[in-house]
Order: sequence, then C-alpha cells, then structure tokens
Amino acid sequence: MAARTLFPMEAMLVRELPKGKDWRYEPKWDGFRCLAHKRDPIVTLRSKSGRPMERYFPDIVALLEKLAAKIFLLDGELLVEGEKGYSFSDLQLRLHPAASRVHLLAQKQPATFVIFDILKTEDDQTLMSAPLSQRRRFLEQFYKTYCSTEKAMRLSPQTDQLSEAMDWLSSSVWYIDGIVAKKSTDAYVPGERVMQKYKPMRTADCVVGGFRYGKDSDEVGSLLLGLYDDAGRLNHVGFTSGIAKGDKPSLTKKLENLIQEPGFTGNAPGAPSRWSTERSAQWKPLSPKLVVEVSFDHVTDDRFRHGTKLIRFRPDKSPRQCTMEQLQQ
Repeated sequence: MAARTLFPMEAMLVRELPKGKDWRYEPKWDGFRCLAHKRDPIVTLRSKSGRPMERYFPDIVALLEKLAAKIFLLDGELLVEGEKGYSFSDLQLRLHPAASRVHLLAQKQPATFVIFDILKTEDDQTLMSAPLSQRRRFLEQFYKTYCSTEKAMRLSPQTDQLSEAMDWLSSSVWYIDGIVAKKSTDAYVPGERVMQKYKPMRTADCVVGGFRYGKDSDEVGSLLLGLYDDAGRLNHVGFTSGIAKGDKPSLTKKLENLIQEPGFTGNAPGAPSRWSTERSAQWKPLSPKLVVEVSFDHVTDDRFRHGTKLIRFRPDKSPRQCTMEQLQQ
C-alpha cells in the first residue's frame, strides 16, 4: 500500500499518561509528520493530511533515494534545526513557492528525518497488522542496517519507563512538546487516534497589545498577546480567542477605547512576510494597559507554538511585569 493512500495513526490528547507494563513512551516531536515511501527509484513524502512534500524537502528525498534499502514505508517527523534547537518557524520556511529558495534553505539548514515506526520492510513485507513491539524490532534493525551512519536520519527513542519519559520534558537538549504513549500490543491503524499524547500545560501573564475583530463581526474575535524583553520592547508572542460570547460586547467597547498606536514596539503581528495575508494584517493596536493570564503547552522561537487558553484578566498585575522570562523552559 502506497503512502499516498494512507493517513498516519494519530494520538488522543490526555491529561495524564497511562501506566502499565504494556505501554511504551516516545518523544512528541514538534515538526511535520511524514510518511516516507520508497519503491526504487521513486521516493514520496506525504504530510499528515496526505499532501506531497517532496519539493519542500529535496535533501531528505535525495537521502532516502541513496539508501541501500530499495523498498520501505516509514512513519516519522521532519525537523529543521535553528539557533536554539529544532525550530518550527525555520521548518515552515521550507514551504516556499520558489524551488531555488527551497534548495538554498536545504543547503543552509538541512532537515532531519526522525523515524518512529515502520509499516513496510525492505523485503516488501507489510507490518501494519503486527503489534508495536514487533514493528519496533524491525525498525531498530532497519535503522542499524541502513540509516545509522546518516546524520540527517535519527531513530526516535523509546522507553517503558514513565519516569524516564517525563525527564525528557525537562531536558534542555530535546526540544520536544510532549510525550506519546503507545501500547506494545497495538497494531498500526491509519488515521485513527489509537495512541495517547500528553503535553505539560504552563501559564503566563501577557499584555494585550492588540486585538482582531471576529470574522464578519463587529465584536472582538481574538486578543493579541505581548511580553516585554530586556530592552523594554513589547513583542507579539501569540494570541488567545477563547472569549465567552456574553463577554464580547462589553470587552469590545473596552478595547476600542484603548486603541492607540503602535501597540507592539518590538516584533509585531502582520509584519510583511511571504506568509502574510490580508486578514493577518487587520489588527487594532492598543495602549498597553490590560493583562491577561493564559495557559499554553509549547514555545518555539519565543512565541506560543499553538493558540492559548484565556484563564482570566489580571487587573492586579502591572503590564511591565509581563516579561519574556516566562517563556523559558
């Protein structure tokens, strides 16, 4: 079965990781999920949604083409290393329409392919119905035979010790955003949430440096969050949009009374870039008066990797107390 007809097996978010002798734990990498299929000489890379990614990762395609294994189907994660470890922002730069730019980035910041499952072996044996424990043995042997000397390929670690997995989260060298739990007896079920994933939640107090109206609405849709750096600049670090419907009318009036440029004095939302859209530039700057507490699960490049959850407004907190230090691991 070709990778283009498959969707990767997924994980359900849980508040607490399962325990027991049948569970195995792996890092949850913060990159692009990828199914890599080879039937010599053709190599295909498919995203989580099934889209082709070969043109964005020519370095990984070239690497897989030269592997001695003529047939395989691997499940893994595409990563790009930045200045402070694996960087999702630098990874996103690969999604550029110009092939010349993609090739330049591939030379400057080569991608890494971290593999954590094998669905078809080099002898064309399909393993999806096999239990994880068996697939892992095949994967480790495949990696040892074909990939161990390749710097751009990495075997994702696995442990049966929950304490060891939790230690990964506090390590300064891992740059992961959670832990995935897999049952050693489970088969590979494409597209289904068979695995479990855990993300540690943290909180931060942020300045509301701007807001956006909701789509086709004259009421607030999201708050733009900022934190002060050591130079006293207010940098945009993300957004929150979980505003109760009943609170929107009064909050919108309050925000409109605070509209004042520039809003953010450091990094700002809607700055010109190849990723900007008309909507991304439509935000209203605010005088830095309001502070909110939000919860978040991961930070990359001094920004919240995902949207945050609004916990409460903090009238007791001075905006100047809202600093970038809160984003440190």
